[in-house]
Amino acid sequence: MDIDFLGVGWTLPVQLDKGEQVLMAKYEDCVRQSIWAIVNTARGERVMRPDFGCRIHDRVFAPNNSGTVGEIISDVREALMEWEPRIDVLDIDMLSNPSQPNVLHISINYQVRTTNNLFNLVYPFYLQ
Repeated sequence: MDIDFLGVGWTLPVQLDKGEQVLMAKYEDCVRQSIWAIVNTARGERVMRPDFGCRIHDRVFAPNNSGTVGEIISDVREALMEWEPRIDVLDIDMLSNPSQPNVLHISINYQVRTTNNLFNLVYPFYLQ
């Protein structure tokens, strides 16, 4: 099994260790950080790559209803399929807390293709 395909890169956000060297994310942690960066980046935000990112940020002012939830799930799935070839998206679900009606927790269940390891990432999305 060749996990070098999963890559090594700077941690996001960029951090320094005690020796003031840039901390590196390796393999499956690199994949997790990539997923976070994709979902956290609004389309058009990156000047040199305006098509990169996820369209969920277009829905910040949308009502918290089943239609918005469906659109967000679709947006996340589409972005991950386009920008993260190292994973298979198994399921995307929305978790909510009645005491925080403006926060949706996007639960992304994915499998890393090279290792077949299963992971879950929860991204908090705030509706205004």
